[in-house]
Amino acid sequence: MSEIKNRLKDDLKTAMKSKDVFKRDTIRFLMAALKQVEVDERKELTDDDIYKIIQKSIKQREDAAKQYKEAQREDLSEKEINEANLLKEYLPKQLNDDELRAIIKEIILLSKASSMKEMGAVMKLVVDRVGTCADGKRISTEVKDLLS
Repeated sequence: MSEIKNRLKDDLKTAMKSKDVFKRDTIRFLMAALKQVEVDERKELTDDDIYKIIQKSIKQREDAAKQYKEAQREDLSEKEINEANLLKEYLPKQLNDDELRAIIKEIILLSKASSMKEMGAVMKLVVDRVGTCADGKRISTEVKDLLS
């Protein structure tokens, strides 16, 4: 079993014992999403697969929080933000802006990209290199900035 999955199970047990309803429910929701993917695809998830699912869940919660905020439902918006922050704890350490920028510059030099037409190729190389250590939106913003 993957390391991250074991950590999630242990944290779920701890949350249940300490009666931390918020953490328990958030982890249960994530575990259900993981199980659903395992059943649908009939495979054991790797840590990378799990990290991608966590990132997707974080993005969904951030989008929901934004919509709740626009609808002036601060209580629900705050709940979604708190869930996203809890899930972020399970991702690997994120690259800071300087580290990400340096990696992107290096890839642009190696690939000899010089215009926005090559953004897709650069994005693919950067995502392959950094994996789940940076959000796709951050990568896209930096690549656009450096290629324009």
